[in-house]
Amino acid sequence: MTVTLAQSYAQCRQLNRRHGTTYYWSTMLLPKISRHHVHALYAFCRYADDIVDDNYDLDGEHTQRERATALSAFGERFAIDLERGRSDDLVLKAVIHTVRAFDVPHDLFDRFLRSMEMDLVIDRYETYEDLRGYMDGSASVIGEMMLPILEPDRRAEAVAPARALGEAFQLTNFLRDIDEDLDRGRQYVPQEDLRRFGVDLSERRCTPAFVELMRFEIDRCRALYDRAEDGIAMLPPRAARCVAAAHDLYGRILGRIEAQHYDVFAGRARVPTPVKLAVAARHLVTRP
Repeated sequence: MTVTLAQSYAQCRQLNRRHGTTYYWSTMLLPKISRHHVHALYAFCRYADDIVDDNYDLDGEHTQRERATALSAFGERFAIDLERGRSDDLVLKAVIHTVRAFDVPHDLFDRFLRSMEMDLVIDRYETYEDLRGYMDGSASVIGEMMLPILEPDRRAEAVAPARALGEAFQLTNFLRDIDEDLDRGRQYVPQEDLRRFGVDLSERRCTPAFVELMRFEIDRCRALYDRAEDGIAMLPPRAARCVAAAHDLYGRILGRIEAQHYDVFAGRARVPTPVKLAVAARHLVTRP
């Protein structure tokens, strides 16, 4: 069965809505002509991430080698389709169309896939700088991928804030998902920080030491959100609304962690959908 471009973009939109609700509601503030391209880039990243996390089909648990093979095959298929300028894959058809339409640099996708490969062989990071090496591909490049679509007026100056925002989003996810990542055998909080505060994550206990660790990490994350704010003013009005809403909504996850007294083991910190809608509506009417 031939996949149409409309079907591919629809699939990308569904992936975004199902798995990235905070991000999805923010994209509703974009012009419709831009929105589906953002969904396509999200779907590319989601698809690869699902392979790494073993969520890509219903056949059961896969070995590390099987996941590595599947991720490599996905990367090769993307590279081949990108070279020929078209794809018959339900997700990649829209991705290839977006990349070519906006001339998104191809090396960004290589860097992203390298970080996905790291998740298959590295389960923890010694220092924050080591973690940043991973986040360059898993998060910072996603900010760079979005810039051609968002069209900032000073593209070169917008790169650093875009990277900072991607890193802030990623760190927010890491802090919220400590418990889930332990289930996957991974720790993203730098080991040097764990030693500094005397925390053993494997105990899964919200001790006073763990609270101090979380306060430190949240402060670090909020500094990245502050750094990212400069880039919002460089965007056209509707793109600025979208990014400001995402900035606001993701930042609220940190507040939710604080509201549950930093106990990320007791339940996942979530921003309720009505709040997401209210925040999106507020940004719609308060920005020019």
